[in-house]
Amino acid sequence: MSDINLAGLKDSALFIGMSDAEIKALEKIFSIRKIPEGKTIFIENMPGESLYLIKQGTVRISRMLAEGDEQVLIVLGPDDVFGEMAVLDGGKRSATARIAEDVVLYGMCRDDFEKLTEQNPKLGLKLTLNIVRIFSGRVRDSQKDYRAMLLASLNRDKKPGAKKA
Repeated sequence: MSDINLAGLKDSALFIGMSDAEIKALEKIFSIRKIPEGKTIFIENMPGESLYLIKQGTVRISRMLAEGDEQVLIVLGPDDVFGEMAVLDGGKRSATARIAEDVVLYGMCRDDFEKLTEQNPKLGLKLTLNIVRIFSGRVRDSQKDYRAMLLASLNRDKKPGAKKA
């Protein structure tokens, strides 16, 4: 018997438009990981192979800046998904994921995702569309954040007494 029970996470964006039976069918392709605070799940630029769904705890997503500093992009909690690009393209990680608070994660590797899409194309398509929605939502949010930062910078430069570069 598996320790995976996705029923409590059916409000996750990963499962939008799925029936309880479809969510139950996904349980066999997820694995469980319990990781203590302070540990790293993956590091920016390492190969990606899995996406993760947070059951419990928090994960800090960050990017490296110059001189080894990190900028926190977002802190994620229960029902949130991260690492989703890995199951779609298998490319390098675009950020680092560290445990901010002891976490229970459900992970899905790319191989299992591909097997699902071959064996159950309808469910595979629903899952793929939800992954794409999660990713595109993040792209939109980052564009809004970038625009706000750019506008704030421009407004700061227009203030009387502001030095020009």
